[in-house]
Amino acid sequence: MLDEHNLKQTLTQIDRRGYKAYKQIQGQYSFPEFDLFIDHVQGDPFAQPSKIRLRVQHKISEIPNDIWTNSLRQIALEDFVARAVRDAVKKNVTPKHGTGKSGLIYIDAGGQEVLERTAIVITKDWIEARVQVGLPAAGRTILGQEAIIMLCDEIPKIVNQSLKWENLDQTACNQFVECIENQESIRLQLRENNLAAFMANGSILPRASGISDKPLCGGNIVEFQSPVSLETSFELTNPLPDGQTHISGMGIPNGVTLIVGGGYHGKSTLLKALERCVYPHIPEDGREYVITNPNAVKIRSEDGRQIEKVNIDPFITNLPQGISTESFCSEDASGSTSQAANIMEALEVDCNLLLLDEDTSATNFMVRDARMQKLVHKDQEPITPFVDRVRELQEEKGVSTILVMGGSGDYFDVADRVIKMQDYLPYDVTKETLTIAQDHPTQRQIERLKSMPVILSRVPKASSFDVSRGRKKVKIDLQGQDKIVFGTQTIDLRFVDQLVDTSQNRAVAHAIYFAAQTMMRDQVSLKEIVDALDDYFNKNGLDALDPFYKKEKHPGNFSKPRKFEIAAAINRMRSLKILNN
Repeated sequence: MLDEHNLKQTLTQIDRRGYKAYKQIQGQYSFPEFDLFIDHVQGDPFAQPSKIRLRVQHKISEIPNDIWTNSLRQIALEDFVARAVRDAVKKNVTPKHGTGKSGLIYIDAGGQEVLERTAIVITKDWIEARVQVGLPAAGRTILGQEAIIMLCDEIPKIVNQSLKWENLDQTACNQFVECIENQESIRLQLRENNLAAFMANGSILPRASGISDKPLCGGNIVEFQSPVSLETSFELTNPLPDGQTHISGMGIPNGVTLIVGGGYHGKSTLLKALERCVYPHIPEDGREYVITNPNAVKIRSEDGRQIEKVNIDPFITNLPQGISTESFCSEDASGSTSQAANIMEALEVDCNLLLLDEDTSATNFMVRDARMQKLVHKDQEPITPFVDRVRELQEEKGVSTILVMGGSGDYFDVADRVIKMQDYLPYDVTKETLTIAQDHPTQRQIERLKSMPVILSRVPKASSFDVSRGRKKVKIDLQGQDKIVFGTQTIDLRFVDQLVDTSQNRAVAHAIYFAAQTMMRDQVSLKEIVDALDDYFNKNGLDALDPFYKKEKHPGNFSKPRKFEIAAAINRMRSLKILNN
């Protein structure tokens, strides 16, 4: 096996040569406390950074086995270590002169959410960090001495500070892992307690700004406090840092829940927290003990999206010119038809909690009041508004809804409970709302003409998933943070609100390709495809998402998406073709 001396020797020999000579350093190198694997060397300094792996045997790392006794704790530990590597990079990497990505050292560590990632892998024998580096260059000329500093000085310091137990913040690590385990324990208990969500007392829901997902700081923060009528308590798997073994807060029961209140009083902030908290969150995020049903899907209108043979008939019927809504297609959907399709597509893959905000909904989709009903008769209006379906979804399909509504009292008649946000605090105003509904009848007519149908899963044509582009057999890339390049098409994910990480978007794209290669046949339903992907990732991890995957190689940066977002991406493919039902 080659060692550190061999690496320095090669870098010295290729110093000042053309950039492609860096290919000579590909391979494995033994350092005193770790092994360095250089799996892929970038073709030029402006290309995607080179891929390396840093592996430390447990006899050197000395990470205790009892920290990662199950798969959940292992994911949490890997997430914590990825963040430790990122912190060590900040401490030890000095800016370097050069072109392109020269001097970059990067690991795909997370934001406020904790997701399964490919960045760190722990086995019974070793721990490994998957890192990207920008090999230094001036123009396209190798800076060998700069590369020696990077690979033989900075990298060993990073390994020492982040992959060895003695140098990690052990207390913080234990608390991090225990916090994630507590969150998932509560999530598992939601169902047996008939709850859609839980929000702990003391939570900090507001974010620092519209472009930051970090918690709001300062002296005027209002901590969340549950109304007495909705307060519930959970026993924790692990005690909190202050020794508490239980946690209390607001439990939102299954059913139809209305969030009301004046503007700027915290309605949408509460819903946003529920939307993001289908994932566990890091300690001190402020929302770490906000826990949402993992099968919740945020629904919104989405002008211009692709729709392919979706049965939106429960919400849209009798379109002009006899256009079918039982197998509705559109290249440029309206606000109402897109919102109807988003609901039906979510139900198709087993969503059982809908999250809606009037601010991101089509007004005519949500409600038609009595006056409008008198002016425009039902036989002239193809839309069955959501207000006339929301109770049926709960009673007949077992699908709950949490809805932010500040502009229409017509939802009072269909809500199981109403929570009023005032000065960022929740109040249970259900009884008051019932009194108002009785004293001031709505006088609107229910416009539901027939019952919700059985939700059938559509079967996509396997030929829909062509990932080739010109001479390239596989063309998958990200365009910005929320668009996927898949073959010759671009999939727009800007309005798929529960994708929270760029590496999640990348995983979605590669998951579609992986499914096309391994499980898509013309008789396999979309639901079966996304369920099979979910099962595969749970059993095998994410490494195989690399289309050129080989064992013992850096697979790229992926974090695990939910099946709902994979299905959402497939549904937004303009190449998607569904077989006739």
